[in-house]
Amino acid sequence: MTKESNLPAIPSLGSEAGLNRYLAEIRKFPVLSPETEYMLAKRYQEHQDPEAARQLVTSHLRLVAKIAMGYRGYGLPVSELISEGNIGLMQGVKKFEPDRGFRLATYAMWWIKASIQEFILRSWSLVKMGTTAAQKKLFFNLRRMKKNLDAYEDADLRPEDLAKIAHDLGVSEQEVVNMNRRMMMGGDASLNVPLREDGEGQWQDVLADDNPLQDETVAQAEEAHWRHALLNEALGRLNERERAILTERRLVENPRTLEELSQEYHVSRERVRQIEVRAFEKLQKAMQTIAGERRLLMPAA
Repeated sequence: MTKESNLPAIPSLGSEAGLNRYLAEIRKFPVLSPETEYMLAKRYQEHQDPEAARQLVTSHLRLVAKIAMGYRGYGLPVSELISEGNIGLMQGVKKFEPDRGFRLATYAMWWIKASIQEFILRSWSLVKMGTTAAQKKLFFNLRRMKKNLDAYEDADLRPEDLAKIAHDLGVSEQEVVNMNRRMMMGGDASLNVPLREDGEGQWQDVLADDNPLQDETVAQAEEAHWRHALLNEALGRLNERERAILTERRLVENPRTLEELSQEYHVSRERVRQIEVRAFEKLQKAMQTIAGERRLLMPAA
């Protein structure tokens, strides 16, 4: 066995049917005293001794099973939760530093929980969820908090309950609403589920697509491009001052005031307004003229 894979195999768990046998089997492994645990941990840390690792892992399999049982409410097989927790335990053993003065169980517990929680997040939904620490905390604490508030079965939380959960978990109220509704639905449902008992039709067959048709999207993009080109050519038929004032007054996100432009061009505000109106009228006529010229040049359908 290499140093990269020198952690031991654990008792076979198999399916849910073999869960009771597995739980009975792991009870046979002894609980280590602090002195024995420290000695084994030092042996593994300094010499990568696989037998020391085996004893450290097997003596903590009951801890994994106990932690995994606390996550039964997410609809996943307990056997799979335990298997994932065992992976976390082995990672904890590899990273454990006995000279820090605390027991392996205290350290490995965090690895076990993290491994189980990541597995639940991957398996519970096809859509990625719980991407931040606060969202993960919300996902794994919402059921408990709703139960404490006597709102376990509420699809929509009362405003006061919603506010308390959001405040306590450091997330927005909308995040609580979204997570609660998804969890009440029990996860994602397949779009391939039959509509009727005879198996005819699927849910995806009746879903409406609200997006515009592809040909509509292309047509709109082409028209927008054509109008933009038309505007640029028409602007080119104005003189420099007309083009600048019209652009600053009507074609930018934050239009400038008459006062600002009057100071820049050393004319009155009324004169700026007159130039703007005249330039706009000239622009409209130019666009109409150019559009007409282009239509005459288009080939007959």
